[in-house]
Amino acid sequence: MPEQSAGSLQGRQGPAVVDIPARETTEHASRQALNAQLEFDRFVAQLSIEFINVPPEGVHPAIQDALRRVGESLALDRCTFFRIEDDGTLTRPVSWERDGIAPNPAPTQASEKFPWALAKVRAGEVVCFSRVEDIPNPVDRAGYRSFGTKSAVTVPLSVAGRIIGAVGFNCVDAERVWDPETVHRLRMLGAVFGNVLARQQSDAALSQALVEIKRLSDQLQAENVYLRREVQDRLGTSVVVGQSEAVRRVLDQIRQVAITDSTVLLLGETGTGKELFATQIHEQSARRGRAMVRVNCSAIPATLMESELFGREKGAFTGALARQIGRFELAERSTIFLDEIGDLPPDVQVKLLRVLEERQIERLGSPKGIHVDVRIVAATHRNLEQRIAEGTFREDLFYRLNVFPIQIPPLRERVEDIPLLVWRFVDEFAKAFGKRVESIPQQNMTALQRYTWPGNIRELRNVVERAMILVQGPRLTINLPALTASSIPSGPSNRRGLTLMDVEKDHIRQILDSTNWRVRGAGGAADRLGLRPTTLEGRMAKLGLKRPKQT
Repeated sequence: MPEQSAGSLQGRQGPAVVDIPARETTEHASRQALNAQLEFDRFVAQLSIEFINVPPEGVHPAIQDALRRVGESLALDRCTFFRIEDDGTLTRPVSWERDGIAPNPAPTQASEKFPWALAKVRAGEVVCFSRVEDIPNPVDRAGYRSFGTKSAVTVPLSVAGRIIGAVGFNCVDAERVWDPETVHRLRMLGAVFGNVLARQQSDAALSQALVEIKRLSDQLQAENVYLRREVQDRLGTSVVVGQSEAVRRVLDQIRQVAITDSTVLLLGETGTGKELFATQIHEQSARRGRAMVRVNCSAIPATLMESELFGREKGAFTGALARQIGRFELAERSTIFLDEIGDLPPDVQVKLLRVLEERQIERLGSPKGIHVDVRIVAATHRNLEQRIAEGTFREDLFYRLNVFPIQIPPLRERVEDIPLLVWRFVDEFAKAFGKRVESIPQQNMTALQRYTWPGNIRELRNVVERAMILVQGPRLTINLPALTASSIPSGPSNRRGLTLMDVEKDHIRQILDSTNWRVRGAGGAADRLGLRPTTLEGRMAKLGLKRPKQT
C-alpha cells in the first residue's frame, strides 16, 4: 500500500518535474528576445541622437559607420544607402561591405536593371526576398545576380511624403530567410536613415542657397552695381539726404538752435541745399505749425524788394492800386527764410536792420510801425566780410545776422552722400516720367563721386534729370557734363599741388570753351553747369576767368 501510494505519487509528480526545464528554456528565450529588442531599441535611439548631433561634414562618415554596425550586428554582407533620382538612377551611395565583398556599382539605372523593385520602393513598400528565384521579374533576377546578391531587404526612405532614397541590406555568401522581426527592425532603421536623408536634403538646399547668394554677391561685385534697396535703407525719411560726417555736424547744430528764436545765418556755395537746411530749422522749431515764408533776395528786382518784404499802402507809388501785405507780415509767428541775403539792396538792408533790432516793420507809404513776431533764417553763398570791405553790405547788419552761423558743406566735401542723393533724384524723376530704374553701374557712381561738382547738389540733380530723360531700360548710366581729366582728380600722384579752386576753374573754362564762352540761354555754360547765369558770372569773376580776346 505504501509502495503503491508512493508509486502513484511518483506517477503524478513525474510530468511536473519534466515541465520545469522546458518552461525555463521558454522563459530564457523570451528574456533573450526581449533583451535583444531592448538592445536594438537602444541602438536605434543612439543612432538617431548621433545623426542629430553630427555636423554636416560628418554625416557621410556617420552613415558609413552606422551601416557597419548594423551589418555586423545582423550578420549581413553588404549594406548600401543611396538616393533615387527622378529618372530612376541610384546615386550618391554610402556603403559598407564585409572583407572580400564587392560594393554595389554606382550610379545604377534601377529603372533598367530593377524595374520591379524600383516600382515597389517608389510605392513605399519594402522589397524582401530570401532567394533570387522568388523575384517575379526576370530582369530584376538578372540584375541582382549581376551584383552577387542572394538575399536582400530594401527599405524605402521617405521625406515629406516623397520617396527619395532607400537603404539595402544584402546577403552575398549565402541565402537567408528573413523573419518578420528582423524585417521590422530594418524598417525602423530605415526611418532613422530617412531622417538623415531629410537632413541632407535640408543641408543641400541651404548650401545651394548660400552658393546662390555668393554667386549673386560676386556678380554684383564684378558688375559694381548699386542696388536701389541698399541705398533706400539708408535714406530714411529726413528732408536732408545724407549721412556723412559733414552733414551730421550741420544737423547737430540745427537741433541745438532750432528750439530757440535766434537768427541763423546759413553760409555755403550755391546749390548746396541751404533752403532744405532752413526748412529743417523751421520744422524742428516751435513755429512749425505755420508755413515758413521763403524770399529769394536775388530774384526780386531791387525796386520791388522793399514792398515785397514789408508791404505797401494803397497809392504808395504809381501802380499801387491796393494795400499789399509784405512777406514779414505773412510770416507772423512763423519763420521767414531770406535766401541770397548778400544780394539785398543797400536801402533795404537798413530796414531789415530795424526789424532785427526792434522787431518792427513799416509798410511802404506809411510811417506807422507794425510789430512782427518772426524768426529770421538767412542764407548766402557770398563772402559777406568781403562785401563789407567792398562797401556793398552793412557791417552792423552782418553782425545782427551772424548770431548763429552754420557752414553748409559743398558736395565735394560729402562725396559719400552722392549715391543717396542720386537715388533720391532717380526716384523723383522715375515717378514724374513713369520710368523704372533698378541699378546704376558702380564705375559710373564712382565717377560721380570723383567729380568736383562746382554747381553742387543743383548740378547733380540736373545731371540725373538729363539721364532719366534719356534712359530706356532699368539700368541707368549718368554722363557727366564735359567729363575730362581736369574735372576728375585722377589721383594724388599726378594731381598733387592743385587746389579745389584750380580744378573748378579748369572745369568751368572747359565748359565755357565748349559753348564758345556763351553763358546764358539753353545750352549755355550756366545751363550745362546747372547754375544761374548771375551765379556763374560771379564765380567767373572770383576765379579770374575772362573771355579771351578775339584775334
